[in-house]
Amino acid sequence: MKVDAHNHLGRWLAPEGRWVDADLAGGAPGVPWTVGDVGALLDTMDRREIATIVNLDGRWDAELEANLDRYDRAHPGRFATYCQLDWSHASDGDLFARELVASLERSAAAGARGLKVWKTLGLGWRDARGELLLPDDPRIAPVWDAAGALGLPVLIHTADPAAFFEPLDERNPWRDELLANPDWHVHGDPYPPLARLLEGFEAIVAAHPRTTFVGAHLVAVEDLAWVARLCTTYANVQVDVSARLPQLAAQPEATRRLLSRHPDRVLFGTDEFPPDEGAYDRWDAFLASLALPDEALQAIVHDNARRLLARGAA
Repeated sequence: MKVDAHNHLGRWLAPEGRWVDADLAGGAPGVPWTVGDVGALLDTMDRREIATIVNLDGRWDAELEANLDRYDRAHPGRFATYCQLDWSHASDGDLFARELVASLERSAAAGARGLKVWKTLGLGWRDARGELLLPDDPRIAPVWDAAGALGLPVLIHTADPAAFFEPLDERNPWRDELLANPDWHVHGDPYPPLARLLEGFEAIVAAHPRTTFVGAHLVAVEDLAWVARLCTTYANVQVDVSARLPQLAAQPEATRRLLSRHPDRVLFGTDEFPPDEGAYDRWDAFLASLALPDEALQAIVHDNARRLLARGAA
């Protein structure tokens, strides 16, 4: 059995991948549920031996309750919904963390199993002075500490492939995808460079050892040695492999090294929504090709996520 530790089952993401715009606008009103038929999804999960899917779209308050009702409470054990936070409060003044911590506490009490932080923290949200809000801003520190105290893992999307931060010219290997998804392209002013975001991710991991941080999409998929160093240095960091199959397949030896040396730090996840049987098949084939020890593979596809979710359920 497996746990898909990174997926989206909610109804706030805008169509055509305009996630950044939707987040900064406070959601996408009128967007339907990603999954129209929960029963059909459960059938897919059973066929592909998916014990649980982590739903990252809980948002907060009424929207969180709607997700919990539709998934976690209706089908115990099959879904685990993470909450999010309303970072627009940062524009209210320097004490915005108070409201965010209160929101996090409400979400934990309602049944949220973790906290999802989108990449707009660092690339979009601004404070009362109009400055970009970065993950390692000291004003946010109470939020990270509160997540740890509540037993909620923080799954944070901090960085992207290096091409996202490079000029959009013919030398950019992601040129076509970035032209189709312009909100993915974050080259130059006002955005921080990729190195600054990686620095910020490591800074919060180091400063909050009692909080578990999960770096979405391996954080720096093109530098798995950097990822391995974080796993060696910090006991409270994990990563998920979601949405990075092509990049991992292009470097199988480096991937095998990372997964073999740190099988307790890597989470399986797809970020394919609605969940797709073909995606699960492709991941199964790739992981099998790595010839990992059985115990390492079991940890990656199931056990690590199960331990994380047990903390959020405490």
